[in-house]
Amino acid sequence: MTPREAMVALNLLPDVGPATVRRLLDRFGDAPAILSATVAQLREVPHLAAGLAESIASWRDTIDVQGELARAKQAGCRIISLLDDEYPPLLREIHDPPLVLYVRGALTQAMRNAVAVVGSRQTTLYGRETARRLAGDLARAGLTVVSGGARGIDTAAHEGALAAGGLTVAVLGTGMDVVYPAENAPLFERIAQTGAVITQFPLGCRGSKHSFPIRNRIVAGMTQATVVVEATLTSGALITANLAVEGGRQVFAVPGRIDSPRSAGCHKLIKEGAALCECAGDIFEELGQFFPKSQAPTPMDPPAVILDPTEAQILAALDSGELATDELVRVTGLPPAKISVGLLSLELKRQVRQLPGKIFERCNSPGR
Repeated sequence: MTPREAMVALNLLPDVGPATVRRLLDRFGDAPAILSATVAQLREVPHLAAGLAESIASWRDTIDVQGELARAKQAGCRIISLLDDEYPPLLREIHDPPLVLYVRGALTQAMRNAVAVVGSRQTTLYGRETARRLAGDLARAGLTVVSGGARGIDTAAHEGALAAGGLTVAVLGTGMDVVYPAENAPLFERIAQTGAVITQFPLGCRGSKHSFPIRNRIVAGMTQATVVVEATLTSGALITANLAVEGGRQVFAVPGRIDSPRSAGCHKLIKEGAALCECAGDIFEELGQFFPKSQAPTPMDPPAVILDPTEAQILAALDSGELATDELVRVTGLPPAKISVGLLSLELKRQVRQLPGKIFERCNSPGR
């Protein structure tokens, strides 16, 4: 049995995690030797949980390594181990690196300069567009964007990197053959063509309340920094941020509206010491020394927006601050019907946004 095959077998054994395997490797030297050990020898390992010695010694009764390798090939992926050169070097540095990774696509040298862009599944337009813009700018600068493949901010980050012609890695909280969320199947196909889709979970493994936090440590572990774009106080993105801090990595958070629960998690991170992030340049300012081969992104000019005379008059009135619709009628002298049509058009063009109470304010920039 090869060392990689032995690592696959250990990864398939229930309740045998990276920390346990590290102790076993200290005792037996390599993975094949662990699987050849007797129950008596295994019981000599300090702090080995009750019953694990028997489970490991009888692994042939429950584990089909060759079958797992064949199923992986059928699923269009391969399995690399902690011992392989392709294994992400930053991920190897965390205290409990995954024993193996199932990979679709390729983990190349170019991906070693990587930043995580994460956030909530339930998002706002502001959050999604900010994630796309940040990920696109990072990708154009030559960095790999890593995220968790989930709905919301994760999806927007992957899409932003792909649209910029850059590299992105999706880290799954399921087995490679379990597509979650189902609607992201085409996205994962696109990612695998130029980047990589990876997971530590065996084939057939479905997502659970435990698997996604476990997935988050890979997202944080294989990147130099984690950027949280939009997150509630209970968002899993905060778990990723905390794991990044534990691993000695930088955390950034994008500010949002102070009355939005979907920004509360980001504001909490900023209060606790996360760097405030408004653009990709903020990340390069903090971490440029880690990305010597990358080029800091140049801010892009927003696309020109064509306004009709009514829209221009409404925007000019809003330059002085937020106004209610009746105040806009008074200030501009325009009929209420024209004001309503003009505001709707400006909202669609992302030039104004509506606040509670039918009050409107001018957006700082398109998409914000």
